[in-house]
Amino acid sequence: MIIGLMGAMQEEIEPLLKFFKEYETVDYADNKYYIAKYKDNDIVIAYSKIGKVYASLTATIMIEKFKIEKLLFSGVAGAINNDLHIGDLIVATALCQHDLDITAFGHPYGYVPEGKIYYKADETLIKIAIDIAKEKGIKLKEGIIATGDQFVANKEKKEWIRKKFKADALEMEGASVAVVAYSLRVPFFILRAISDAADMDAGFDFDEFLKSSAKNSADFLISMLDKIK
Repeated sequence: MIIGLMGAMQEEIEPLLKFFKEYETVDYADNKYYIAKYKDNDIVIAYSKIGKVYASLTATIMIEKFKIEKLLFSGVAGAINNDLHIGDLIVATALCQHDLDITAFGHPYGYVPEGKIYYKADETLIKIAIDIAKEKGIKLKEGIIATGDQFVANKEKKEWIRKKFKADALEMEGASVAVVAYSLRVPFFILRAISDAADMDAGFDFDEFLKSSAKNSADFLISMLDKIK
């Protein structure tokens, strides 16, 4: 099987590259794709750069050029559900685009004709993640993740997204990955570590958190590789 592992930032895939150690680097479409072997599987690793367009491009290339059969994405997100705190892990049950707006034509937020508001992640991959979290004693939450091409720092905007989409977390890539994977019939999984929340304190160091969360996420994804049939 060929499995894709994807993040948005270089820091999010560095622990994966350190784990695999040996890999081939392929330069394509202004990006780098790293090809490794793990047991009986071929692994394709890439970071997309931030935002929906880059994430869509990278996911499409991984599927169409490198022929991946499952896509696992990990990264960081902001909490808009008060039950989520810094360091928590959330797996997306479904994803939506909070900044998609053609309501002037009578459509709901997040929708375009022939599209969907919510794209559901693969239930089998979610079940594998839940089992791994139980084995490791990790608290893993499930919920809706909202994606948009903007870093939302406004409390009113966050609350609007939470209510409008019943969303639990915010980020900038997941839904675009979901649209691509769904359209090309590739099972996908989105894992996020909460990097900012209403309860964050002034001493929080994002760069340090990014390093630690990337390592934890990489360990989690590798555990998933062991379970994927």
